[in-house]
Amino acid sequence: MAIHTRRSEDGRTLIISIDGRFDFSSHQSFRDAYEHDDQDVSDYVIDMSETTYLDSSALGMLLLLRDYAGGDAGRVRIENCNSDVRRILSISNFEQLFSIK
Repeated sequence: MAIHTRRSEDGRTLIISIDGRFDFSSHQSFRDAYEHDDQDVSDYVIDMSETTYLDSSALGMLLLLRDYAGGDAGRVRIENCNSDVRRILSISNFEQLFSIK
């Protein structure tokens, strides 16, 4: 598991890429990815193109990010999910809370 961050060209979007398994072992590094960044970020993108698995703790971490980003007013997108990850997000009704592409 590895978590990488980068900024969009305008600096307003923080892109968090998750490689491999997204589970409880990722908790601290995932939080560090967004909590220790400066406050100019208005949008968050979770890039799951390299994510192979996620569990219930990963779902909880996504909810914590959503709260950090402003709850209902926050702009968090989940992108590039494989079919297994997409199915877990769908079963959990996360499309009601996040933009999933």
